[in-house]
Amino acid sequence: GKASGMEFFAGYLVEQSLSVDNLFVFIMLFDYFAVPAQHQSRVLTWGIIGAVLMRGIMIGLGVAVVKKFRWIIIIFAGVLLLSSWKMMQEDDGGHDLSDNTVVKIAKRLVGTADDYDGDRFFTSKVGGKKVATPLLLCLVCIELSDFVFAVDSIPAVLGVSQDPFIVYSSNIFAIMGLRSVYTLIARAIDQLPYLKPSVALVLGFVGLKMILEFFHFEISTGASLLVVVLLIGGGIALSAVKTFSKNNKRKNSAEMVVEKSAMV
Repeated sequence: GKASGMEFFAGYLVEQSLSVDNLFVFIMLFDYFAVPAQHQSRVLTWGIIGAVLMRGIMIGLGVAVVKKFRWIIIIFAGVLLLSSWKMMQEDDGGHDLSDNTVVKIAKRLVGTADDYDGDRFFTSKVGGKKVATPLLLCLVCIELSDFVFAVDSIPAVLGVSQDPFIVYSSNIFAIMGLRSVYTLIARAIDQLPYLKPSVALVLGFVGLKMILEFFHFEISTGASLLVVVLLIGGGIALSAVKTFSKNNKRKNSAEMVVEKSAMV
């Protein structure tokens, strides 16, 4: 019905907006492991297959826990509020992944060769022994990162709907959509400086919504959807204005330099 459709769309928007943060990690991992551009799509495809399976298990457990222990909603809300605060505090500067916990765990789990062997995850070039390539190590890091992000995103979508089908389908469609527009969004991310703060505000809003609903103050799905759209749309619009203003300043500066050169 209409209510289920709105819940799906709201869940999809929340998951899609949170997936943008996932893109930052993907880009850093591909850069850190120096994954050739032609092999990145293979890693993303297998990463999505793993995410589909893992999200199904986590969502099933999450819905069951929420229905059996209602107080868990407060814990989920706390996780979202903490994630929102941490996202607002994050620096967008360079990141050194050599000391990253996820990368360290992946390296311990997977012993790898030093070089790539085309798009293969395993190679026999090292003394005739079959070992993993850096491509598999990168895939393991992506799967572990997705698990970490799911800890935030699943409670966020559960704050919109507790129907397991809606939660799972909105998650999967958002993840698959992320794969299809990865190249486009990866290039545009630097042009959207206010998108990440707006995503943090979405997390904060959903966390507050869950707390209010725990104490029986209901917020309609329509109102939730409107707030999410306004926050994400506002972040994109402010980013576009800032980028347009910056480009105008550069253009004016260039014109002034040309005029001064002409006068000389």
